[in-house]
Amino acid sequence: MKKSVVIVEMGLRDGLQNEKTVLDADTRVEFAKRLIEAGTKRVEIGSFVSPQWVPQMAGTAEVLKKTQELAKTKQIPRKTEFSVLVPNERGMLDAIQNGVKEVAIFAACSESFSKKNINCTIEESFQRFEPVMALAKKHKIKVRGYLSTCFGCPFEGKVSEAKVIKLAQKMFKLGVYEISIGDTIGVADVGQVESLFKKLKKVIPAKKLAGHFHDTRGQALANILAAYKLGVTVFDTSLGGLGGCPYAPGATGNVATEDVVYMFHGMGVKTGLQLDKLLELNPWVAEKIQHPLPSKVGKVGRLKPLGKIL
Repeated sequence: MKKSVVIVEMGLRDGLQNEKTVLDADTRVEFAKRLIEAGTKRVEIGSFVSPQWVPQMAGTAEVLKKTQELAKTKQIPRKTEFSVLVPNERGMLDAIQNGVKEVAIFAACSESFSKKNINCTIEESFQRFEPVMALAKKHKIKVRGYLSTCFGCPFEGKVSEAKVIKLAQKMFKLGVYEISIGDTIGVADVGQVESLFKKLKKVIPAKKLAGHFHDTRGQALANILAAYKLGVTVFDTSLGGLGGCPYAPGATGNVATEDVVYMFHGMGVKTGLQLDKLLELNPWVAEKIQHPLPSKVGKVGRLKPLGKIL
């Protein structure tokens, strides 16, 4: 097992998009700045979707522009990678216009969830990817892929591993550089995670896979550890456990960044993140969104300083 992992911060997109309180662009820029000061190297900063459908993501272009300016003026490290979610060709064109170097596309492993979430079938969602991938190749833009409801669907129940593997292969063949395997509703258990990732590794290299676990049933850390032991070293997290899924009643947000960092640092695994700074950021975000965050470590802190940044 590698002694380092990569954390992809979801708080600014997957986290905020399900919050009732809509944060303005300047507040989101400050959020991004503080995340980066804590050591975050990969940030999904927003999405180019219609504000009519996701009002929380309005102003993504402004957030991106101002954050890029901070990097240019060396107020934050230039090596930080920013990405945006794009649902279709229109979103991709917006991304290109705003100088984005990486985008993400997403599909579900459940027909019912796909129709509820993006108003189209799984096949239709892949058809939408074709112009996006063509534009990405033309403009030399990296593309990350998300597969949601890989372990279960709120409408259809369990999702077959065969279907997930088939869709993962299909997405990989499109040319994405990484596929995030998502437990969108927080239903997975360690047995499922071990079984699915063992099969996925046979058709897609482990270094091309990432884990995206929500903590609805309190299993996210265990699931991340199970995936890590199988060679997965990239994980999506959200500061404080922000977010949830609007199409899955009761689903909570992504696993909290602080909780994941605490676990890995305790194992001697490097994340590049400073836990103290993440803990300082937690109450600031909670104040902005007007409610406490579910992170366990964010609530109680840690017993004593780690001594050095891992």
